[in-house]
Amino acid sequence: MALALDAGVPWVMCKQTDAPENIIDACNAYYCDGFKPNSPKKPIFWTEDWDGWYTTWGGSLPHRPVEDLAFAVAHFFQRGGSFQNYYMYFGGTNFGRTSGGPFYITSYDYDAPIDEYGLLSEPKWGHLKDLHAAIKLCEPAVVAADSAQYIKLGPKQEAHVYGGNLHIQGMDFSQFGSQSRCSAFLANIDERQTATVRFLGQSFTLPPWSVSILPDCRNTVFNTAKVAAQTHFKTAEYVLPLFSNSSVPARFIVQNEDSPQSTSWMTAKEPISLWSEENFTVKGILEHLNVTKDESDYLWYFTRIYVSDDDIAFWEKNKVSPAVSIDSMRDVLRVFINGQLTVLLSQTVGLQNYGAFLERDGAGFKGQIKLTGFKNGDMDLSNLSWTYQVGLKGEFLKVHTTGDTEKYEWFDLAVDAIPSTFTWYKTFFDAPAGDDPVALDLGSMGKGQAWVNGHHIGRYWTIVSPKDGCRSCDYRGAYNSRKCRTNCGNPTQTWYHVPRAWLEASNNLLVVFEETGGNPFEISVKLRSAKAICAQVSESHYPPLRKWSQADLNGWNISRNDMTPEMHLKCQDGHIMSSVEFASYGTPKGSCQKFSRGNCHASNSSSVVTEACQGKNSCNITISNAVFGDPCRGVIKTLAVEARCISSSNSGYSHY
Repeated sequence: MALALDAGVPWVMCKQTDAPENIIDACNAYYCDGFKPNSPKKPIFWTEDWDGWYTTWGGSLPHRPVEDLAFAVAHFFQRGGSFQNYYMYFGGTNFGRTSGGPFYITSYDYDAPIDEYGLLSEPKWGHLKDLHAAIKLCEPAVVAADSAQYIKLGPKQEAHVYGGNLHIQGMDFSQFGSQSRCSAFLANIDERQTATVRFLGQSFTLPPWSVSILPDCRNTVFNTAKVAAQTHFKTAEYVLPLFSNSSVPARFIVQNEDSPQSTSWMTAKEPISLWSEENFTVKGILEHLNVTKDESDYLWYFTRIYVSDDDIAFWEKNKVSPAVSIDSMRDVLRVFINGQLTVLLSQTVGLQNYGAFLERDGAGFKGQIKLTGFKNGDMDLSNLSWTYQVGLKGEFLKVHTTGDTEKYEWFDLAVDAIPSTFTWYKTFFDAPAGDDPVALDLGSMGKGQAWVNGHHIGRYWTIVSPKDGCRSCDYRGAYNSRKCRTNCGNPTQTWYHVPRAWLEASNNLLVVFEETGGNPFEISVKLRSAKAICAQVSESHYPPLRKWSQADLNGWNISRNDMTPEMHLKCQDGHIMSSVEFASYGTPKGSCQKFSRGNCHASNSSSVVTEACQGKNSCNITISNAVFGDPCRGVIKTLAVEARCISSSNSGYSHY
């Protein structure tokens, strides 16, 4: 069918080993360095390079170290890869009810180089930027060769050399002609040991689980395990609600022309009953999605049962309680018993979006439903008459939209109100000043959905991830989704992205539907930004990639104007460095936000960095004794820096 369209461009089928001759089969995986298409005539495509993984409600957060990701990419091109695409490079948000899974969270950040708010994730973004700049320098030699020449350098070390008409086995660099094109990738696949190898008459040191890139077969410009890019820590700055004094619970403040006006929350109850005539009754249990047509997460099941006095006496005498038994169900079930009325609420939390025959997956109940613990045995509910009601009354009346919110009966919410289930809340708030991305902190709530100005922010759920599983992270060795987990013992997600395009300057309507009980007075609006940025670069690092250039694209010559390493620091757009929290040139210890001085320290470290960076959006610092002096001769020095970033509009500085 695809070929019959005669599109004029090749079709690509990922993970399809039986793709026809004229369709390119491709690889989707964490590693594709060993992938081969089903025909030698086809290029080697990596259509999904997984730089993170999906996050589920109640789970910890996956993290893939950039050293491993860079190793996977470099090794793919080393072994003849033609095309590579990141999944995901820019994280996103599952607004509304679009999350898949099931049970995928609203955030689709995916540990991507650019997060769902549009902020860079460092050092992942910066290190990958340098990686691809290094690969780009190899382009003339790579495209000139039909395939790479393989050289075994050690038990777990290998080289692949690209260039036209080269036969390098046993040669050294002095035997190359002046117009020879030659680029090489040197890999150390050992997961633990650093290796020193000989290549073209020179020695090269390769850290474990790393690839070095030599655009001219002589000089290393990049190693996947040596990260020079900065690290930063993103925070959510608290901006709303505002407190008039410490004894008054939080309320949103709406600014009008005269004075701040305190606007409290209002509340309305969602009925746990048949709320409209748009219901129907049939005998038996129906599949959830066939009834709701995915127009709502919620499907109500109503039926009546008979409980005799003998059953009640049986329970009291034998100290047993009746129970609902269900063969299987998906995703969430809530049970309400009111006398003889039995109400089941089936809920979906995202739809199945991957796998064979996913259209058959379904949701809700499967198999038999019965009540156990009765005097005369179990009561089968599966074949009773059930009345079905799709969705919530508040959904049907669209109380989350600005024009329809008054259709419901709302009441002022007392600040000391007991958290209530199946409740709607609404309030108004002003948009925070500035351009930083906006987030709602819903950590005080339980489970439900939220809307701003009628836009569906998505599902929220403060279910907590297990406390174990977040061990120390080592980039070395094959990655899997259970490795390098973070955020154990905390709610999976508490911050929810609100695009500024959805906000007005003032009087923005926030509507929340809460299922399990939460405190809306503690909901707050926050700004996302990277407040702390850090970097650690030593004299042994390579000079920045921008210092290398191809003097002649038709030849192999790669020139450089300076071999001195540099540290590059940059705040996000619209921010500047307000202060240098730590700076040490010598032998500093620790990591970002935990730096400390070592035995060797240049006393002018802080003043040099402050002069170069304070009040600016970005700065470069040369890693050299010529800049800092030599605090300890004969020792490889490292510069470690931590700086604070603030919004330039609030800084008092007049320049970047």
